[in-house]
Amino acid sequence: MQTFKAYRTFEQDKVVSSRFVNLSLDDLDPGDVVIRTKYSTINYKDALSYNGAGKIMRKFPTVAGVDLAGTVKSSGDPRWKRGDKVIVTGYDLGVAHDGGYAEYARVPADWVVRRPESMTAFDAMTLGTAGFTAALAIHLMLHNGLAPEAGPVAVTGATGGVGSVAIEILAKLGHHVVAITGKGREAEYLREIGAKEVVLRSSLDFSKIRPLEKSTGSGAVDSLGDDMLAWLLAQSGNAGTVGAVGLGADR
Repeated sequence: MQTFKAYRTFEQDKVVSSRFVNLSLDDLDPGDVVIRTKYSTINYKDALSYNGAGKIMRKFPTVAGVDLAGTVKSSGDPRWKRGDKVIVTGYDLGVAHDGGYAEYARVPADWVVRRPESMTAFDAMTLGTAGFTAALAIHLMLHNGLAPEAGPVAVTGATGGVGSVAIEILAKLGHHVVAITGKGREAEYLREIGAKEVVLRSSLDFSKIRPLEKSTGSGAVDSLGDDMLAWLLAQSGNAGTVGAVGLGADR
């Protein structure tokens, strides 16, 4: 039986560890579609899961990797055929279902998304789950009326995957982007990717957040949550829109 390499996470005697192993398709979690994985990414969840930090994994053993891009090897679902270029991200991938850190993955057909012909597998995973998250948040914000003339848009966690992609997208759409970061040394980088202003998180006072503050912008993309999200909501302008995509500050 053919075997392939995988990076799998185990739990033994309440100790979580990860290592490279050889698996066969029969070792993978069930699914309708078998994909030859070409690329995956290292996401925040993946960085936490390898040794049990954050209690990301919900079952053991599990192949890590919360996203992947590749080609279909075989399919029991008529929507997908051998050779189709695909992406999988989200759902239980790499958390409670074997994920992208293996040469092959087997997943439910409903999880699979067709990859555009113009996008290589490398491009897809360069953007990764973080880029997809940022794009989805901004797409919904635009649907809710976000427009450049409405005022500045804040982006928290600005140097992270979601934040940096959000800054680039918003800047290219003509928005005045205010990058909020805890890393002052990265101010030049943030301006290079499109931020008009850079605000240090340490300069903000969350000790007396009121339900309504003075309006300072049209909305925000927030990956921190907690007091930061409360403050952003309070200072958003009339009909402002906030895309809340994470709880980094709650950890």
